[in-house]
Amino acid sequence: MTLHTPPTLLIRNARCVATFDHEDAVQARELRNASIYVCDGRIAYIGPDTDLPPAAHSAGEVIDARRHLVTPGLVNTHHHMFQSLTRAMPAVQNAELFGWLGGLYPIWRHLSPEMVHVSTQVAMAELLLSGCTTSSDHLYIYPNGVRLDDSIEAAQAIGMRFVATRGSMSVGQSQGGLPPDAVVEREDFILQDSQRVIERYHDASFGSMQNVALAPCSPFSVSRDLMRESATLARHYGVRLHTHLAENDHDLAFSREKFGCTPAQYAQDLGWLGPDVWHAHCVKLDDEGINLFAATRTGVAHCPCSNMRLASGIAPVRRMRNAGVPVGLGVDGSASNDSGHLLSEARQALLLARVGRALQPPEQRDGKTFFGCDLGPAEMTARDALALATRGGAEVLGRSDIGHLAVGMCADLALFDLDTLAFAGAAVHDPVASLLLCASAQADYTIVQGRVLVRQGRLTSLELEPLIARHNALAAQLARLV
Repeated sequence: MTLHTPPTLLIRNARCVATFDHEDAVQARELRNASIYVCDGRIAYIGPDTDLPPAAHSAGEVIDARRHLVTPGLVNTHHHMFQSLTRAMPAVQNAELFGWLGGLYPIWRHLSPEMVHVSTQVAMAELLLSGCTTSSDHLYIYPNGVRLDDSIEAAQAIGMRFVATRGSMSVGQSQGGLPPDAVVEREDFILQDSQRVIERYHDASFGSMQNVALAPCSPFSVSRDLMRESATLARHYGVRLHTHLAENDHDLAFSREKFGCTPAQYAQDLGWLGPDVWHAHCVKLDDEGINLFAATRTGVAHCPCSNMRLASGIAPVRRMRNAGVPVGLGVDGSASNDSGHLLSEARQALLLARVGRALQPPEQRDGKTFFGCDLGPAEMTARDALALATRGGAEVLGRSDIGHLAVGMCADLALFDLDTLAFAGAAVHDPVASLLLCASAQADYTIVQGRVLVRQGRLTSLELEPLIARHNALAAQLARLV
């Protein structure tokens, strides 16, 4: 299919537009019966339908949004798209992180360039259908000629806004690392290839469809030298840094035994704190770590479904946000979440935060006893969770041009049909909260840079059925190669 980009687009008379145009979600505008006019990929007008500029009445495409809630396009800050090929693998269904990785490394060593290309498009299709318009991806394994280019080219074809991270693993089992030696790379080659992809693909301009970041995988799979040199290289080129940190108790124990410090202290020692850095998970980030992250504006990709799936724990998201840590959401790898539905991830973030608070011991306030269940519902509201999925994710990825709706911003939008069974009896009371409290919906429309990539629940930029068939054939082939 060919991507069609109308020079102008009018989203007319939406039932509700949740703009998230303020850092405090409660103070952000929520407009009723409003319209959005898009010109050349940017929002040119947002407000009452009666005040539309004259040019809007001859827009190249008009979407009747009377049934819809409009939100900013959702932003996914952490993914491993190649893992779509190994979802629900029986051998690791009940494993924690280290055992899960140990069971999957031998399978992933057989990845091919085609497998990476096809799995990236499957993952992106799933995200787009959930209302996600921007995603990062952490590709850290490069066997059999696989290159980061394979996922970048897949993103270009489907039309999603993309942050491609050049991941890496360099410390195998023979050197005390977790991955087998067969899946690690030489550090000189990693740095050389990192420079190549930055120079070829990174675009720092406003509205860029393509960013590159550097992402040595984890403390248990790369050396401290590679972490330091990657940071130096990234900052020379002005690109961002990403890695996994403090994901579970084994991860925490590894840092203490191997490096004699906490994960946050490890990051600080290596220069991996700052507004150009974001870390995935941070489930086991302690108070000192939270304060370090807040002081340096270091970001966190919160991945609640994966953290639950692998029994890693509950990240202290409210404490992070209260301290001033930038936090976004990530679906994480499809083999540790087994889904790539970002709206569902936001719902799980809401629910998990409340359960986590409910598990805390009673508190005494003004002579009264408050149990965790009394305080849990206030731990995260529906608007808090949706803010993490939009504005929060944009901040974590260093993007000031997406994540909220205002004139001049990129036209990245998601439209959800409120007149469906899932929203019956809910959207009439609060359309924004219903999006998080009710069953997670598919997007009716997903728009990236003014391009309609999902229209009435169907992808427009590729044929989904043949893609799924090829993906399933490759997944079966991959399993047979082990």
